[in-house]
Amino acid sequence: MQKNFYFDLSIMPNEFQLLVEIMKLQNDKSMESFEELLTKTDWEFFLQLAMHHRVYPLIYSKLKYVDERLIPKYVVENLYQDYKKNTFKMLSLSGEMENLSRLFDGNQIRSLFLKGPVIAFDIYGEIALRTSKDLDILVQKTDLNRVEELLLSYGYEREDLQDKVKKSKIHIAYFHPQKKVEIEIHWRLNSPLLKEPSFNELWKRKRVSTLTTYQVYFLGEEDLFLFLISHGSRHGWFRLRWLADIDQIIQNKLISSKTSLTLKTYQHEHLGVKADLLIEHALILASVLMNTPINKEIHSLDAGKRSRKLAYLALNFIIEHGPKLKKNQPLSIKANLQRAFNIILYKFLIKSNLEKFIYLMKLFKPNSADKQTLRLPKFLHFLYYPLHPFLWFWRKTTNI
Repeated sequence: MQKNFYFDLSIMPNEFQLLVEIMKLQNDKSMESFEELLTKTDWEFFLQLAMHHRVYPLIYSKLKYVDERLIPKYVVENLYQDYKKNTFKMLSLSGEMENLSRLFDGNQIRSLFLKGPVIAFDIYGEIALRTSKDLDILVQKTDLNRVEELLLSYGYEREDLQDKVKKSKIHIAYFHPQKKVEIEIHWRLNSPLLKEPSFNELWKRKRVSTLTTYQVYFLGEEDLFLFLISHGSRHGWFRLRWLADIDQIIQNKLISSKTSLTLKTYQHEHLGVKADLLIEHALILASVLMNTPINKEIHSLDAGKRSRKLAYLALNFIIEHGPKLKKNQPLSIKANLQRAFNIILYKFLIKSNLEKFIYLMKLFKPNSADKQTLRLPKFLHFLYYPLHPFLWFWRKTTNI
């Protein structure tokens, strides 16, 4: 039985609504049904949204057969150029993925490819329909030193560890200056504060991709599905590409009824967040935005208020972290504060108990925005601690 959920999407920009409507198209020539959206569209902003959400390959695949009278020709042409660049990029990553798999295998290092062309092919059936800027590879922590030696000898350079913005507790980034390929070597799937399956457990459930000639290993069905849900959730689903992945997995029946029983146990045991909360709010969002068919074969989805609330809060997250339409009127003070609170609440609810405690501690810690809002001499910097909530309030109420 299909579960139906409804949210008022009028809070979303017109161009965003058009984007999701196009993504849902089954019949490429049925756009007349939302002609009103088309007449109100700022097409430059529409293209910005398609790029930001990394769904332009999907959008192009839907629009390339549409009547030119409905979509300006330059819009389709821009999408085509980006689609073509992405195709070449994914082909390049596919070749490098095969090379690295051969390199690691030849040195008795087990590796699992987490994202990139391997999951594009698995989920969409072709690599050109999904974007990826790099390759994410999971290895055992005990193999990290050997992996680095191999990569350095292979022409890769390690990221500058002095760059605090790029520091991570779960991966290290490398870049190949000649090939222009970036990779991330992971030794964990999630934050160190969360429990997760061991590498050996993931390896037992691994799959072999048929994309390349040489064997490339990637996550099993349940592991990949939960990894994508966990990753999207913790980023507030601010890119529609992540929800499109969930939609495609379910639409293509890549998750079986047998899997749904595993998911609940798996997530209760490992992710440190209530199982139903993460899965259900992701499925509700996919159902609302993508018309993803959610039925008992996938999950019972007796969605509680918390799951529905979390899905609604994620919509605020998506708006706030996307490009803004310049001609939009600024939000009222009340609306601005409400949206800021909704984003904080979402980020809080999605965390485990330990993460919630750390998040609250950081929430009251001064940041660089405080110094930009009010410049104090160095000997008065201690005042940023008591002033932090007031400066935050000032920024939100003055649209800084």
